Amino acid sequence: MTTLNTDHVQNLIDRFRGEILLPGDTSYNEAREIWNGMFDRKPAIIARCISTSDVISAVNFARSHKLLIAVKGGGHNSAGNAVCDDGMMIDLSLMRRVNVDPQALTARVDGGALLGDADHETQLHGLALSGGIVSHTGVGGLTLGGGFGWISRSQGLSIDNLLSAEVVTANGDLLTASPSDNPDLFWGIRGGGGNFGIVTSFLFRCAPIGNDVYSGMIIKKFENAREYIQFHREYVRTLPDEMTVWMVIRHAPPLPFLSEEVHGKMVVAIPFVWLGDPDKGAELIKPIREATESHGEAIGMNPWVDWQAGFDALNDHGARNYWKSHHIKELSDECLDQILDFAGNMPSDACEVFIPHMEGAPSKVPADETAFAHRKTPFVLNIHTRWEAKSDDEKCIAWARKFHSSTEPYAEGVYVNFLSDEGSARVKDAYTKEVWDRLVQIKRTYDPGNLFRMNQNINPD
Repeated sequence: MTTLNTDHVQNLIDRFRGEILLPGDTSYNEAREIWNGMFDRKPAIIARCISTSDVISAVNFARSHKLLIAVKGGGHNSAGNAVCDDGMMIDLSLMRRVNVDPQALTARVDGGALLGDADHETQLHGLALSGGIVSHTGVGGLTLGGGFGWISRSQGLSIDNLLSAEVVTANGDLLTASPSDNPDLFWGIRGGGGNFGIVTSFLFRCAPIGNDVYSGMIIKKFENAREYIQFHREYVRTLPDEMTVWMVIRHAPPLPFLSEEVHGKMVVAIPFVWLGDPDKGAELIKPIREATESHGEAIGMNPWVDWQAGFDALNDHGARNYWKSHHIKELSDECLDQILDFAGNMPSDACEVFIPHMEGAPSKVPADETAFAHRKTPFVLNIHTRWEAKSDDEKCIAWARKFHSSTEPYAEGVYVNFLSDEGSARVKDAYTKEVWDRLVQIKRTYDPGNLFRMNQNINPD
């Protein structure tokens, strides 16, 4: 364990506006907890920042003492990168302000804000940020990796709506990144993850969606999964961008509109969101309802804030999680064979196979406009393995890896936010060669010493 000079630590405390925690302090164990319960790491020091000046002080301290830095926003990343052993956790979770300008249709969001924070403030004006699925996800990590969600087919990814950002770099400078200020840095943070600095503030364009959206969930019988998915893979690609329809294969949670006998059974869940006239939405969703038999459904106008938080309980903090993922070129019958084979043998009832339909507005953005490289693939396959007991680690991880390997022939790239700790070669798969080479050059400019390496790392060497 690193032993820090007490005088140096006290000097940091004296100029720090937030809270400095050391092992043994009352709040230390709570502060080092993150979403993925697989990680029980113990930083040498935790800097709980409440301001940009705190972030700068923490970065300077870590650099001068050669400490590994982990940055915690929402702490939601499946790879556990928000906490490190023996280094410094720079904790932004107290920096959660969201300031909305309803006339300009923009929101200034602190680096530690959660998606739910942004939802509550923007919804005061009938606005929304594009991106996100679970409300306790950090806006920062979500955005830096790309950020897709329920309305991104219509409104673009989070990075497509990012207007500027304030970034603390490895040498402690505070830079504005925008199309006119440090445009290379602005390009890199839109898909390149946390490799280039710590973003303390984001300025987003907001979407005027109102307060209620036509949305819902249709629960299909797993016995008819093949027939339904063969229909789904074609039909969803004909829908207008204002309609988002996803697919989740899992054991049925105890949803109130399902009979108790269905709870715990394998099902195919079809959640959707429509931005538009409810009658038109009902017309578009009718073929899905009628394609195969359903166990039940709940469809109607829902408050956006409630819909955004509707899947939180299935992704709450503390469970053990391991993800394997990639973009899918097409849900061919051969690919479907593998998906159904592995889905029928899940190692725990909390696992799920998440297959969102992409395309729409993000696919219309030029490939070289941001560092988010894989915009054309129609589907994502995320193998979300989730369980409680440490003794089940080997079984659950092996299932995910075998499943992932079996679907590689149908894949093209990966969404960087869905990567677990899979090594440097796998990080490259999130980018094309041209994008990767450009990211390496930006990394050499802003972090040549790779101070920010506790991430899906882009090594400057």
